[in-house]
Amino acid sequence: MGKFKKLSMADKAAFDADGYVVVKSFYSKEEIDLLMQAAENDNVIRRNTYGREDKEGNTTKLALWYDLNDNIYSRFARSERMYRGVELLLNDQPAHFHTKLMQKEPFVGGAWEWHQDYGYWYNDGFLFPDMISVMVALSEANKENGCLQVVRGSHLMGRVEHGMAGGQKGADMEKVGIALERMELVYVELEPGDTLFFHCNLLHRSDKNTSPTPRWSLISTFNLVKNKPYKEQRSSCYTPIEPIPDELIMEGDLVLHAADGGFRRPNDLPGAIKK
Repeated sequence: MGKFKKLSMADKAAFDADGYVVVKSFYSKEEIDLLMQAAENDNVIRRNTYGREDKEGNTTKLALWYDLNDNIYSRFARSERMYRGVELLLNDQPAHFHTKLMQKEPFVGGAWEWHQDYGYWYNDGFLFPDMISVMVALSEANKENGCLQVVRGSHLMGRVEHGMAGGQKGADMEKVGIALERMELVYVELEPGDTLFFHCNLLHRSDKNTSPTPRWSLISTFNLVKNKPYKEQRSSCYTPIEPIPDELIMEGDLVLHAADGGFRRPNDLPGAIKK
């Protein structure tokens, strides 16, 4: 497959200034095709997929799990290039918090309100915002199908208060409004394989999918090993990751989820409805 991409110090500088960085073609077409094949045919994911409603009643589907093993999804999260990228951006040893398969379907996939991920995770017992999400585009993401929108540099604001908006938590809109006046709104349009690394305090949202094409992505979230939460969480979120060679994504057997254990259940989240 040739040389695998890795993040540079220029990427680190962009992340520190903007709160995010996009790496084009971080994963190859062959790797993404294999991952999509797995995700579309994984009955365990299908059974554990649920919906989150936006304030208009539209629903985005997702499946979320905590543990890393040898399946195809874990190979992406444990791949050397992702591990080293997270390690560089967070300046220390990463652990895996969770991974989710986001499924925003044609015409019906709902919006996500303005929020910071740390707006949720602070209340889960993580004292410090030493956390990052890595979104791997499995299909094209554009304005029409509800790509992610971010406020460049908004991670430097620190955590803002969050309340409920529909079935979702949303950020204080007074502060969001001021942020949008003073900082740049960016639509993060991606091709399959492009990968977005973004800080847990970066303000972001997405619109409803109004197009005939789906927007699917795999999002792995990482914490630092030293940022152990004071509330009970799965031990994976402070256990060091064992990275694997990048080649194993394609060279290993295609392994899917073996059982329903380790998934977040629909009833675990307020406003969640099973789909």
